[in-house]
Amino acid sequence: MRRVVLLRHGSTQANERGLYCGSTDLPLSPAGREELMRLRQTGGYPDSNGFRLVTSGLRRAAETMEILFGPGEYFVVPGLQEMDFGDFELRGYEELRKDSAYCLWCSGDNRQNRAPNGESGEDMRRRVLEAFRTLLSAGDFLAVLHGGPIAAIMEELFPEQGRTRYQWQPGNGRGYELAIDETGKAWYRRIPEGKRHEWEDK
Repeated sequence: MRRVVLLRHGSTQANERGLYCGSTDLPLSPAGREELMRLRQTGGYPDSNGFRLVTSGLRRAAETMEILFGPGEYFVVPGLQEMDFGDFELRGYEELRKDSAYCLWCSGDNRQNRAPNGESGEDMRRRVLEAFRTLLSAGDFLAVLHGGPIAAIMEELFPEQGRTRYQWQPGNGRGYELAIDETGKAWYRRIPEGKRHEWEDK
C-alpha cells in the first residue's frame, strides 16, 4: 500500500487578488504565512516521517513545506508545477474580460484551449500525471504543489465521483492524504480537516 500526501501551497497575493498565477514564481503573502502557522498548530497534518518530501520547486510551495514540516532538503519535481497561463499570468477577469484572446480561451473546450504562450489544461494534466506516476513507483511521498495539479490527480484517481477539477481543488494549505493499493484502487481523506477513520473511495 502506497501512502501519498498532496498539499496545496499557502496563499499568495495573486490568490488574494483573484489573478491567474501558474508559472510566475511568487512567494507566500504575509496572510498566507499566518494561516499556515495557524493550521499547523491546530493539527491534522500527517507526520512527515517515512515520506519522501517533494515540492514543485516554486517559492510558494517550498515556503509552505518549510512552514509546515521544518527546514530541510526537498526533492524538486518541476512536473508538478501549476498550469502556465502564458499571456494571462498575473492578470484578472476584470482586466481580461474584453480581451478577444481571453474570450476565445474561455469558450469551447477549456481543457484543450491553450492560453497564448502558455499551456492548456490537457497539457498540464499529462505533465502532472507523468510526474505523479513516477513518484508513486518509487514509494510513499508527501508533496506540496498547486491546486490545478492536485485536482487533476484526484479527478484521475476517482472518476466515479463525477467531480470537476474545480470541485476537487483544495483551499490553500489544504489537500488530501491517499492510500493506493497494488491494483491502483485508492482511498482518500481531506487534510487537515479530515479524521483518520474518514477514508473515502467513492
